[in-house]
Amino acid sequence: MAYNKKWISVKTMPYANNNGVRIHYEVEGNGPPLVLVLGLTGYLELWYELGYVDSLKKDYRLIPMDIRGHGGSDKPHDPEAYRLELLAADVVAVMDDLKIGKAHYLGYSLGGLIAFGLANYSPQRFHSFILGGAHPFEIMTQDEVRWWLQLLEKGKDAVKELYVESFEKSGLKTTPEMKARLLANDTEALSALVLASEWRANLEYALPHMTMPCLFFVGEADEGYAGARKCANRMRNAEFISFPGLGHFEVLLQSHLVLPHITKFLERVGRT
Repeated sequence: MAYNKKWISVKTMPYANNNGVRIHYEVEGNGPPLVLVLGLTGYLELWYELGYVDSLKKDYRLIPMDIRGHGGSDKPHDPEAYRLELLAADVVAVMDDLKIGKAHYLGYSLGGLIAFGLANYSPQRFHSFILGGAHPFEIMTQDEVRWWLQLLEKGKDAVKELYVESFEKSGLKTTPEMKARLLANDTEALSALVLASEWRANLEYALPHMTMPCLFFVGEADEGYAGARKCANRMRNAEFISFPGLGHFEVLLQSHLVLPHITKFLERVGRT
């Protein structure tokens, strides 16, 4: 049978290339660019599934991306491949691929930690930072690293135990597609990321470079609550929002609570 080519639509994944590592991203909406980055085991489609994209794309050009080791991006198994400088450079590579000189940035958990790397290595590329569930102080003790590695040795069962079940306990109805994306995580790549020591260390050295407007948001039941509040209090140009009774996962999932603060912050700092 002959096919009319105009009937066939083939969507190819957009990638940026950072020294041989491919970084998957998408683009949605129009307006000032806003980069969206999640943390450990996260995938860019979660921004869609939780409603962030639909809410923000009418006013912003959104660039959700998969950090290396996740989603559609390449997944090195060498801890050296996950140095903070490289994680930050991946974001800049995506911006360069899109010919974006300067953007706003929204990062959650490890995505928030990457903001400290960006502030240190490429502060001139960002109008503002929005950091959820993140602070620059020591992130993991050696005991916590060992716990993570032991958990990840279970493979897919580890991801199911830690994330699928945690999401559902937090009240999120996980679809088969969400479960499949979570369970598709490469646990060897995640172990390499956990072993990479630089992003887990004290990142206070980045704070002098964070002169741009910053918004910190965190649940009051998040173990990182005190660190995020301490960091925001030390910064001249930072705002701090907290959510009583919510833990680390729950805040991200409660987009209807978070989005009004993000929108107001971006309106205040200017739709540059």
